[in-house]
Amino acid sequence: MLRSFPLRTQEVLARKRSSDAQDVALVERVAGGDVGAFETLYRSYHLRLMRFLGLMTSRQTIVEEALNDAMLVVWKRSHTYNHQSKVSTWIFAIAYRTALKLLRSQDEPVSPPDDELSSDDPGPEQQLSDGQTRSELLRGLDRLSPEQRCALVFAYFHDLSYGEIANIMNCPVDTVKTRVFHGRRRLRAVLGDGVRETG
Repeated sequence: MLRSFPLRTQEVLARKRSSDAQDVALVERVAGGDVGAFETLYRSYHLRLMRFLGLMTSRQTIVEEALNDAMLVVWKRSHTYNHQSKVSTWIFAIAYRTALKLLRSQDEPVSPPDDELSSDDPGPEQQLSDGQTRSELLRGLDRLSPEQRCALVFAYFHDLSYGEIANIMNCPVDTVKTRVFHGRRRLRAVLGDGVRETG
């Protein structure tokens, strides 16, 4: 039993490396004009991108437009993939920039929170698991600045490291940490007492 955990961990890491290698091979085939490879890549990322974009904004029209625009960029710019990051990081960065552009063209300025809550309140990932508060949480996320919203979504719902998020958002790691911190605080302020009661 004691040795089973490391073995399972190694298996997970091996599967992840295999998946990363498959993604690289697909992007290389897409760069060569392989439509079938693009369709496979699209199917592989469709659900993950829909989940990310759906948490990034509750506006379904933006979700669909950002997904389609991002994957069109993947098709057209696959030859620019430089292997300096994982394919998933590269694709999420494209989706992030695409959605951010759409959100900035439509979002109204976000006013600062009136109060601050302590850091031991439930985080957004805990609230999303509660069906009763899911819609409130999504509305709360939609009231954050696009940068804070994205940092929270990547950190809590996609389990990315701060380094990966910094790569996607093209900013320093400390900036990501600041966005996550202030995003959490503002989200708690937006959701108010309902969040604390369900925790």
